Amino acid sequence: MEGGCDCGAVRYRMETAPLIVHCCHCRWCQRETGSAFALNAMIEADRVTVLRGEPELVVTPSASGKGQVIARCPTCRIAVWSNYAGNGPFLRFVRVGTLDDPDALSPDVHIFTASKQPWVVLPEGARVFPEYYRREEVWSAEAKARYAALLPAINAWKAGQ
Repeated sequence: MEGGCDCGAVRYRMETAPLIVHCCHCRWCQRETGSAFALNAMIEADRVTVLRGEPELVVTPSASGKGQVIARCPTCRIAVWSNYAGNGPFLRFVRVGTLDDPDALSPDVHIFTASKQPWVVLPEGARVFPEYYRREEVWSAEAKARYAALLPAINAWKAGQ
């Protein structure tokens, strides 16, 4: 799947399906997007190929207090993905709305629904969590294996912090 910013200066391709797609209803995501939620496809950074341009990395605060790095087009300022401090540069949270075909990825889970806007109606049968969830109880076997392959690099990165 390919995507990019509004002006076309930054283009990328997700080389595989994401690990999981989060629809996050936390207040931080609401404020950051100026909307009711953020829809993010979590994928290994090495499975996202930059096709054109180079996003500007902007460090911003986060609810965890550890911050996040948001990759934005340096021209139109659209956020194309972010990296959260817990996984460093190894996992990207690609903004689904920046995909050429955003309809291709619907949410696997709705998280932080305790703070969702009251007028947002979640689909019947959706996987809903008032806060976050336990990865081992939610992710597919394939996603867990892919994440496990990243852990040595993530742990080495954390040890160097």
